[in-house]
Amino acid sequence: MAEKRKYSRKYCKYTEAKVEFIDYKDTAMLKHALSERFKIMPRRLTGTSKKYQEMVEVAIKRARHVALIPYIVDRKQVKENPFEGL
Repeated sequence: MAEKRKYSRKYCKYTEAKVEFIDYKDTAMLKHALSERFKIMPRRLTGTSKKYQEMVEVAIKRARHVALIPYIVDRKQVKENPFEGL
């Protein structure tokens, strides 16, 4: 049989930092939950707890509505660091 891989334990960054509320204007905090194409990453990949994942989702959706974060990114023109101009 194949050997089981041992992965490092995932932990919630927001619980560790004792964050009470995730603000939609803080794009530096939100970029940890976004992929390179600005999709919201799932909990199983980020290690975020359910409480904070829900707050992150609401904050990202608000930031998109206010145009701080784009809704979609063109596949041909993916930027390395899209937060550079902010």
